[in-house]
Amino acid sequence: MKINMCYKKLLFTASILLILFQFADTIRAQEVININIGSLHSWYRSDGSEIEEGGTIIEQQSGLAWPAQYADQDNQAAKAFWIATKNYTDADQYGGVTYPFKVVHVGPRGADPLREFMPIEFKLIGRHEHPQVYVDGSPASDLMFIENLAEVDPDLISDRMIYNEVNTSVGVTMIRKIYAWGQQYHDNYFIYEYIFKNTGNVDPDPEIEQQVTLEDVYFFWQYRYAASREGAQWTDLNSPRWGINEMLSTRGEPVEPNGGYPAWLNGVSAADSMRVQYAWMGRHSKAAYDLIGSPDVKYGSGRLGSPQYMGNITLHADTDVNDKNDDPFQPTTTSFVGSDEPETRPNEQFNPARMTDEYGWAATGHMWPRHDDIIGEGFPDIYEGTPGGFSNASGYGPYTMAPGDSVRIVIAEGVNGISREKCIEVGVNWLEAYNNPSETFTFDLPDGSTTNDKDEYKNAWVFTGEDSLFKTLGRARRNFDLNYEIAVPPPPPSLFQVNSGGDRISLSWSDDAESDANFSGYRIYRAIARYDTTFEVIYECGTGTENTEIVHEYNDTSVEPTTNYYYYISSFSDGGNNNTNANPSGQLESSMFWTRTTQPAKLLRPAGEKLADIRVVPNPFDIRSRIIQFPGEQDKLEFIDIPGICTIRIYTERGDLIRTIEHTNGSGSEAWNSETDHGQIVVSGVYIATFETPEGDTAIRKFIIIR
Repeated sequence: MKINMCYKKLLFTASILLILFQFADTIRAQEVININIGSLHSWYRSDGSEIEEGGTIIEQQSGLAWPAQYADQDNQAAKAFWIATKNYTDADQYGGVTYPFKVVHVGPRGADPLREFMPIEFKLIGRHEHPQVYVDGSPASDLMFIENLAEVDPDLISDRMIYNEVNTSVGVTMIRKIYAWGQQYHDNYFIYEYIFKNTGNVDPDPEIEQQVTLEDVYFFWQYRYAASREGAQWTDLNSPRWGINEMLSTRGEPVEPNGGYPAWLNGVSAADSMRVQYAWMGRHSKAAYDLIGSPDVKYGSGRLGSPQYMGNITLHADTDVNDKNDDPFQPTTTSFVGSDEPETRPNEQFNPARMTDEYGWAATGHMWPRHDDIIGEGFPDIYEGTPGGFSNASGYGPYTMAPGDSVRIVIAEGVNGISREKCIEVGVNWLEAYNNPSETFTFDLPDGSTTNDKDEYKNAWVFTGEDSLFKTLGRARRNFDLNYEIAVPPPPPSLFQVNSGGDRISLSWSDDAESDANFSGYRIYRAIARYDTTFEVIYECGTGTENTEIVHEYNDTSVEPTTNYYYYISSFSDGGNNNTNANPSGQLESSMFWTRTTQPAKLLRPAGEKLADIRVVPNPFDIRSRIIQFPGEQDKLEFIDIPGICTIRIYTERGDLIRTIEHTNGSGSEAWNSETDHGQIVVSGVYIATFETPEGDTAIRKFIIIR
């Protein structure tokens, strides 16, 4: 009897563990779409919010990477989205219990895609397909590996849009549209357009389960920012990766002394003109030096690794379900919440006490003074004994939503800061003073004055990132106000090929971009040794350049042996369609990320100097030795020390021509896969290869194949 009971307990425990493992796998398996077309890269989940370690890369800091052409620039630690309401009775399938406060969640850590936020549709739509990019015949761009467009719509208002539909267990269906642009003045923010509708659908199937009015509804977001993964890692402190020393601020609240955004709309010029929340790296009590900007002391470059400011702006929030005008007093909650408080883990949509606390978070109102005002010159990592720092939080409401009612909220999120070049300049100067404390240094400040204080100098330049972020969010608002009708550059060529050669690297591209009404020319950019670095222009053609004739190929002859090279091509406009007022020339240029190569091109074997040096390897070719001849290419032979340009003809011993190869890449080698011109693998025998140069010089070689 005891044995039987033990067996039943073990079986029950095993069943529970299996369910938990399956549930965990479901959470991990949530579909993720990356947007990587501009200088800001990020990922998005199908269940409606980007939870901690919920992306394609399981990292504490992952997402909102800017400037994305460099590695480890991620500025996002976690996000959360909650819907909170009062006096709600669960549908029968969830127990039929009435709660004084009901909150459903996705994030910041947990997610329940089976019973809470349930994905219905999730897809990526593009204005055009990403280009096909090849290096030496192999796919060679990030987009070719990560992008899978569900639709191509030439009339799309943005370059990329994610469409995301999610049902929730309180009967609110969320439609989230995420817009992204590659235009260089609008490529470091995303716009999120939300429609929340009280459909009464509390599960994934189409059937409507209940029709009830939702009382005092709040839509509540949490943003756990952390700048940036690179800078955080080289501090040798673990906690900056969590955002423990982030400084947080808010602008535009009606409780601020000048009346905030509503007052600005009424003509108070001193009031804040935008409704924003944002963050940046602050000091850290355990750091040996001032951590603002995170200068590189560990590796000795000095470069500032965390200059980023990241934040969001409210672009629109319905006044009421029956009044679709923007309510300038939304969000009604602007606060900061502990990132590791009990309310952040786990999510419990059937726990009355927990949901009461969570509703209080959503309905907090405007927290005053702000976080950065409280911290001042202090250390945010020790404020209130925090174990994980604080997150920006904003709540929109309260709304009363009868069945069929909807609410529209539009938010933009972006990242900006000082440039990589300025990070290097300021960081190098700061490090020199740090390493030589007995010497006196004079530093130029952004306002034109000077200082002898290295930290004042460094921080003053980092703090200019605040204005840069505001400009970014201001451009997002301008885009929204224009109904997304901003100017766009010509598309990139749909095909870009890079081929290694013996004395050059050859680039070629398609001409379809020239059909755009504002097309003006092409630019070729190159980077050396790695692709996640700075690129420089090496060639341009078209209007306003030294090469006015439009071409579709370029030979890069300024290359060195044993060096890896990376390229991208852009199309640029004539400036006639630019309504951004951001560039005096008016010229717009397609994004580097459409065509940036992530595989290297490099010089091949130098061309042979004498025909007498030509060899066939291996000779004889023996199929039994294929593992050691060319691993992974079992039928390959190679002709080496050949002229850079020549025609190779292969004959049987009796004189039948079976293959002709035009060797044109300028190298001293050419591979042959043992196939005839008709795709047939040759049999054992003696073969003859002839080599003819454009000048008419010839050579003959015999070789043996044993199969």
